[in-house]
Amino acid sequence: MTAQFHDRIETEFRAIALKAGEVIMEVYGRPDFEARAKSDDSPVTEADEAADALIRAELARAFPDIPVVTEELSESHGIKASRFIIVDPLDGTKEFVKRRGDFTVNIALVENGVPVRGVVYAPAKERLFYTRADGSSVEEQGPFGDTPGLCTPITVSKPDNDALLVVASKSHRDAATDDYISRYAVKDAKSAGSSLKFCLVATGEADFYPRLGRTMEWDTAAGHAVVLGAGGQVLRFDDHTPLTYGKPGYENPFFLVLSPGVVLR
Repeated sequence: MTAQFHDRIETEFRAIALKAGEVIMEVYGRPDFEARAKSDDSPVTEADEAADALIRAELARAFPDIPVVTEELSESHGIKASRFIIVDPLDGTKEFVKRRGDFTVNIALVENGVPVRGVVYAPAKERLFYTRADGSSVEEQGPFGDTPGLCTPITVSKPDNDALLVVASKSHRDAATDDYISRYAVKDAKSAGSSLKFCLVATGEADFYPRLGRTMEWDTAAGHAVVLGAGGQVLRFDDHTPLTYGKPGYENPFFLVLSPGVVLR
């Protein structure tokens, strides 16, 4: 693809994520908001729906020829395309409902099964991570305006396999994950919600994020792109091959996010 196209992806993804973050924080700041259960029992709020409507409208304007798969629009889950944009307008709805700040806006571009560009914006944490037009990942320092502020290139850690820094899910921690982590020499284990776990590996704040639980591609694509742009890897748990996108039903297998220096056990 042309450099011009990737420049537009960088600019538009960043701007759209920031706008969605404003909509989400407007709901978050209210004394009460409605949360209800979807058919799969996961929660959805008016913030998810408002952010989804905004993101879909903005992407249709900016990239009318690229199909968009979004969590909140079930008819998009049947799309088959070699290139598509995949969106989770509010990843970490449980964190949002509990008023913990670990929720994100996720937007990613997938080409031939690989998430090549993405943005992860955590509005309550005021952290913004994205891939530049050249594919490298940065964290931008706030406050966030129309023009990008100071951007710091991010790279994964050089891990010490005798003292690993592990991050795991805040809302979905289970015995299988703990058993798996116990195979490693862990110096520190922290928990985080949403795609922030990917970003903690991308910045080198963690070496390793194992996910032994159900996720969908819209949960992971944007964070995955940021990790790749920082020199990291996202591998299937079962055979340690790269995790790919555009799978049936957009469901993921268990996976591992890591700095390439981590020795898998």
